[in-house]
Amino acid sequence: EVGQAAYSASKGGIVAMTLPIARDLAPLGIRVVTIAPGLFSTPLLAGLPEKVKTFLGQQVPFPSRLGQPAEYAHLVQALVENPMINGEVIRLDGALRMQP
Repeated sequence: EVGQAAYSASKGGIVAMTLPIARDLAPLGIRVVTIAPGLFSTPLLAGLPEKVKTFLGQQVPFPSRLGQPAEYAHLVQALVENPMINGEVIRLDGALRMQP
């Protein structure tokens, strides 16, 4: 989004560090996976007017709604249970890309 250069840079730094940190920690048996969530129904968003929450949800291509905390937890569980996933960034955003 326009005006979000610093925010974008901080997120990009996390993405860029995921694989090198996974490689550094591999000898210790530690895996590193980054989850890049989109718009989720959180306490912060819960305080917004319903009209705004509906609008935000409609921006998500599919499913066209806000993500639910249980869906985030489901991904975390799958990542923990699959020992081969390491050094990866996984988007959990319904294909959302914010407009400028």
